[in-house]
Amino acid sequence: MADTPPGSPAPPPLAPALPPSGGALPRMPLRRLGWRRILVLAGVALLIAACAVYMLFVLGSNLGLEALLIGLVAAILPVPVLVACFLWLDRYEPEPLKYLIFCFAWGAFVSTAASLTVNETAAGLFKGLGLPQALTGVLVAPFIEELTKALGPILLLVFRRREWSGITDGLVYCGLSAVGFAMVENILYLGGYGYATGADQWGPATGFRQVFAIFITRILLFGFAHPLFTSMTGVGLGIAARTADRRVRVLAPAAGLLLAMMLHGTWNLIPTLVQATGELVIFMYGMVALMVPIFFGMVGFAVWLRAWEGRLTERTLPDYVRAGWLSPPEVAALGSLGRRHAARVWARRVGGDAGLRAMRGYQFAATRLALLRDGMRRGLDRKAADRERTVREERELLEAIAAYRGFFVGRDPQAPVGVWDGQRYHLRFPDGSQRAVDAPDSPVVPIPVVLAPPPLPAGHPPPGWYGPSPAAPWGPRQP
Repeated sequence: MADTPPGSPAPPPLAPALPPSGGALPRMPLRRLGWRRILVLAGVALLIAACAVYMLFVLGSNLGLEALLIGLVAAILPVPVLVACFLWLDRYEPEPLKYLIFCFAWGAFVSTAASLTVNETAAGLFKGLGLPQALTGVLVAPFIEELTKALGPILLLVFRRREWSGITDGLVYCGLSAVGFAMVENILYLGGYGYATGADQWGPATGFRQVFAIFITRILLFGFAHPLFTSMTGVGLGIAARTADRRVRVLAPAAGLLLAMMLHGTWNLIPTLVQATGELVIFMYGMVALMVPIFFGMVGFAVWLRAWEGRLTERTLPDYVRAGWLSPPEVAALGSLGRRHAARVWARRVGGDAGLRAMRGYQFAATRLALLRDGMRRGLDRKAADRERTVREERELLEAIAAYRGFFVGRDPQAPVGVWDGQRYHLRFPDGSQRAVDAPDSPVVPIPVVLAPPPLPAGHPPPGWYGPSPAAPWGPRQP
């Protein structure tokens, strides 16, 4: 295909060789860890472990074993639901599990340990000065808690910037850090202020009733609070991850963190004013007029952003369609979760379990390729070494895509054998006839055309080409 000059008849396309049954799936390219990164990882792991032991000791000594266990069980109940919500946002390009666990553990242990220490110190200072200790929740807690919750995702951004696909990743990483923080904080409220206080005064039955009341108000009604606050920082970090402007890289996270602190401080100020004035209407106005609209606005923004980032493949992968590495139906099949699911169903039908696993790997590699291409367009790689690394990774992803494709192409007897040359299909039909067919305006999905892994055709920009891209060879995506 690649050796055919423009205007010459295309050679008869050959069906690709099928992999042997039970063959091993190709692996995504692995990144090597230098000794500096290994030391950083070891230090971070030891820090998280030390903070976890410290928080276990503090909570256990203050609450007692029974109250600690009851608070732990009650605090864990909403965690799977909240985590699932953030993972739902991350369906197109799921982040590595180790990074998700890191952010959750950072918020649960490091952030809570630092915040508890600073808040208790500040409360003691306010008490010594004759000031209300409630000022801690308004003037100190929002700043230290939001700062420490954000430090974990910030470390990921510094050391693993290439893993960030944008604002969605910022929301996921910061949201999981906030969920971890809220879980440990809820142990204190549910086990201490709930069960331990009620059981000491009136017995275990009262303690359980107080746990139930706090669970309803603090978790079911307002469990979104911490993730909402820290999501502001996530937006700033996501913007910084996908911009080449150094000023934006600094100002966007700072602005997001400041907004998170202000929102958190306002949240803590509302009950403080209610307690000081006795006016319950302040709480109603604060919730209905401020917090609830912000919450639903952020939810709507996250849903819109998920769909927008999900179409990243349709905005960037046409470059590879013109170079002959992908066909229009392949790109169209990546444009929505529904189409991706249809492609996986098709791959399983024609290729069995190996085809299904290959399609999943194919979709992940194609999404990574789209992110890499988007980074090229944005000029994220300023150094020559970074650009060379990007081109090398691009080539590895293209090879992985071609290898994954080999597990399910050519297996569907209903599909004609064909090759995409960057402009037209060259199809061979069951009667032996061959002809070139232009790409339709709205490609059929999932993948009706077999692709042989092609070398680069002459006259097309090679992988790694930095520059403006022409329009896609098909119209806008149809719903």
